[in-house]
Order: sequence, then C-alpha cells, then structure tokens
Amino acid sequence: MKIDFTRRSFLGTSMLATGTVAMPGILRAQEGPIKLGTLTPLTGSGGAYGPVMAETVKKAAAEINKAGGVLGRELVIISEDDQTNPEAGLRAARKLIDVDKVSAIMGTWASSVTTAVAPVCWQSGVFLTTASGADSITKLPHQGFIIRTQPNTTLQGRKFGEFALELGAKNVAFVSPQTPFTDSQYAELKRAVEAAGGKTSILIYDDKKTTLRTEVDQALRGKPDAIVMGGYTTDTAVLVRDLYRANYKGKLLGFGYAVNKQLVDALPPDVSEGIVTLSPSAAEGTNGYKHVVKLLGIDSPDTYSCQIYDHVNLVSLAMAAGKGTTGAVIKDNVRKIAQGGGEKVDNAVDGLKLVAAGTKIDYDGASGPCDFTDIGDIQDAQFRYEQIKGGKIVLLKIA
Repeated sequence: MKIDFTRRSFLGTSMLATGTVAMPGILRAQEGPIKLGTLTPLTGSGGAYGPVMAETVKKAAAEINKAGGVLGRELVIISEDDQTNPEAGLRAARKLIDVDKVSAIMGTWASSVTTAVAPVCWQSGVFLTTASGADSITKLPHQGFIIRTQPNTTLQGRKFGEFALELGAKNVAFVSPQTPFTDSQYAELKRAVEAAGGKTSILIYDDKKTTLRTEVDQALRGKPDAIVMGGYTTDTAVLVRDLYRANYKGKLLGFGYAVNKQLVDALPPDVSEGIVTLSPSAAEGTNGYKHVVKLLGIDSPDTYSCQIYDHVNLVSLAMAAGKGTTGAVIKDNVRKIAQGGGEKVDNAVDGLKLVAAGTKIDYDGASGPCDFTDIGDIQDAQFRYEQIKGGKIVLLKIA
C-alpha cells in the first residue's frame, strides 16, 4: 500500500498500471491491486483537515492490507490535493480517474470542489464519498454514485438558528461569502429563528478582501444580538477582527471548520474570546471512534478524519460484498453492508471476515451510524457545540 504525492511516485503508479494491463485478464482481475483515490484539501482553506484525512486512509488501508486486503487484493491509495479549489480539484479528479483508474474517490471536503468533481465521477462510473454538506450535491443526477457522511446544510442551518435562540438571540444576522450552501443554510436559520418570533438578515461579502469594515458597519446597522459567520477560517478571522474593532458585543457563532485551532492561533485571545461554534460530531465513545484515536495516535480526531475512515471501510466492505471492485459494484452494495440489520461492525477488518463467511453486516462507524437515504444523504448525526475560552476551544455539549 502506498500514498502517492509526487511526480516520481506518480510515474511509478503509471508504470504499475501499464504492467498490469499487459497481464492476462483473469489474472489481472484476481491479483492486481485495487486503486482508490483520496481527494482532500492538503492546502488552501481546508488545509487544516486534508492532510490528516489522507493519513487516516493510508493507515486504515494498511490495516486492511495486513489482514489480507479486499478479495485477496492489496489496496493502493493514491492521494491528491484539491487545494480547496474547484478547478484544482477537477484536474486532480481527472488524473485519478483517467490515469490512475481508481474505483472510488474519497474525502472531498469543500462543497464547491465536490460539486465540480461529482459529474466526472458518475460519468466515469467512479464512486464518490464526500464530507461536503451543500444540499445541492445529493440533488445532482448522480445515479447513486455519491454518498456523504456530513449532514446536509439544511440540517446545519436549522441547528444554527436553534442554537442562536438558545443563547437568547432575537435578532440574528447571517454574514457570509457566497458558497454552494449559503442560501440553504440561511433559509433554514431564518425559518427556525422567525418561527420563534425573532428576525434575521443576511449580508454577503467578498472572502478575498483583507478588511471587512464596510460590511461590518452595514451589518451592525440592524443591531443584531447574534451574528452567524458563514465563511472559512481565513475570512472569518478578518471578520472577527473587524467586529472587535467595531466594539461589537453580541454573540458570535461560526462553523466548526472555521472556528478552529487555526483561527484561535490567528487572533489575540481577547478578540476570539466567547465565539461559539457547532459542527457535526464524530461518534465519540464508540468503538469505531476509539479505533481512529488509536490509529492516528491523537486524543480527539476531528469529524472529517472519522468520516473518511468510514469512507474507506464502506468502500472496502461494499466491494467485498459485491465480489467486484468497480464503482458500480460499490454503488450497488454500500447500503447492503451499512444498514438494514445484520451483525454490527465498526471496522473493515472485522467486517471483511464476516462478509467472506456470508454473514450479513451493518456497519456503524467512527462518525456515527452510516445509514443513507436514497439520494445519498446521511440519515442521522449528532452535533458538537464548543466555545473559545481563554484561547482554547472548550466543549459545551454533544447533542
């Protein structure tokens, strides 16, 4: 099993693929490695998460290979950097599909990247697993070639509205760059707040600007007692700093992928003090979660690492159940091993043994129960609520 980041190792992979083509078909089917791709943000706005996600897959695949692989074949993991950029992500996906001939691409993170990549996946018969949340993603005509472990933004927007109300807010401003999920998140936030008698407003900003003081002044004219920040870490830092300079004293709420250690490190403690955040929670306390803790050697792996751990396990088990390695086989079998009853498993190594013995399994992973709707959305998830206190991110609750 190898991870391929460099041109040199990329050429090695191509040579391996060439050698494999020269083999007789039946031998190729039985003995060739199974190539899977990860497409995570190793750089850019999501760069705080992507490297660990890729490393998680590398280590999970090593465990599977050590136990005999999938259908007796080694997993080869090829990792590419989407740079948190749709154009770069699309180029990387084309390379994984056209050159490396992967069966699945795992771990796309930014919704804009997933939206760009998804069509080339389903058109090529490559299965796509994602940690992106935009509602629009699973509404694409993907023909079943997408599942996601991240709750959609309809649910996330409602949670933000409910959390703002819980904090006592009655006048909530949503301040955000334009993203594939901005409109749906605001719509659900607005629905939740206004159903309780509150009012809302929205302001869209350019996330490339180095100051947002004009936008801050505009947002504060409505006298909001809570502001929900919809950006990524870099632009959220600019927004928070300008709100501090404007002496804003209301509540600040942000997404977990923006209000993180990177943001805390970028701002003085008195500037970031009190910001609250929520994000989909990993299934802390479960055996699947504990396995990722041990696998990565860190106390609190983030939800995206747990989600991509589930991705590689789901893909591996689906291929084993379907006795094939194509994206279509994964599509046709992923729900058969993930839901609908059977012996509970939380890792691929145990699951592969049961599948080989003909036992029906029901995979529940490190990110939670991996049950999917017909269009590929996760059916249920918990959320993690945190707050910055004294320069540290402190857990408030998981609910």
